[in-house]
Amino acid sequence: MNIAFSPCPNDTFVFHAWVHGLIPGAPKLEVMYADIDITNKLAAGDGGGLDVMKISYAALPWVLSEYALLPCGGALGRGCGPLVLAKDPEASVKGGSVLSGRTVAVPSEKSTAYLLFRLWAAQQVPGGVGEVIVMPFHEIMPAVRDGKVDAGLVIHEARFTYGSYGLTMLADMGEWWEQDTGLPIPLGAIIARRSLDLKSIAGWARASVEYAWANPEASRDYVMQHAQEMSPDVAKAHIDLYVNKFTADLGEDGYAAVASLLTRAADEGLVPPIDPALLRLS
Repeated sequence: MNIAFSPCPNDTFVFHAWVHGLIPGAPKLEVMYADIDITNKLAAGDGGGLDVMKISYAALPWVLSEYALLPCGGALGRGCGPLVLAKDPEASVKGGSVLSGRTVAVPSEKSTAYLLFRLWAAQQVPGGVGEVIVMPFHEIMPAVRDGKVDAGLVIHEARFTYGSYGLTMLADMGEWWEQDTGLPIPLGAIIARRSLDLKSIAGWARASVEYAWANPEASRDYVMQHAQEMSPDVAKAHIDLYVNKFTADLGEDGYAAVASLLTRAADEGLVPPIDPALLRLS
């Protein structure tokens, strides 16, 4: 079975057991490690021959006819949302008006982070932002630091490291979302081709999550091998934040969060409308 997910610690932690043949009955995995912007584009095209992949929840409306959302393995949570960073030390006090007509770097135009940012900016940035520039995730904080862009939208471990670049958090998209909706933040989804045995795939993914929790040291070398020069402490913090009860099962709050995000986005004309019933396995 072919699968694509990112080299980020939460994904390698979650899929370590399955990748290494530790889940009874699960097929062998051929893994493609790819940034989520790449998998978003693959899913929206022909899927690149992939059976299972990690994409942004924001990309779901374009792929639901061919791929089903699995209820486990993904990333939702609280206190783990994308951040808007700026060089101005007073940015957090000045608020969204700082971005009016300004240039903002984002990691992907079909990322959940960008979708949250667009919904937030519609409320908080008078007149809207200026130019939006898509750039690789690891280039965003240096670009803000060096004045190449006015602000940057960042995800994942940047939450723990932005201070080392001399940057200030202007706004926390997750905090805004949670205050506005009371729901967790839908970030990364695991999808599988509808032609496959979806319930079995979901079961193998859940078993891999449960193995990771039961044997947290087993995946350490694999996680660090792919952690892109991240320190072990940052990798652990990353896992602790993004691998949680919603990773094992979306549950009612998880499904409500996904439906709310995509319905709001469709109302703003940011994504195609979806049938919420398609979010659940039949």
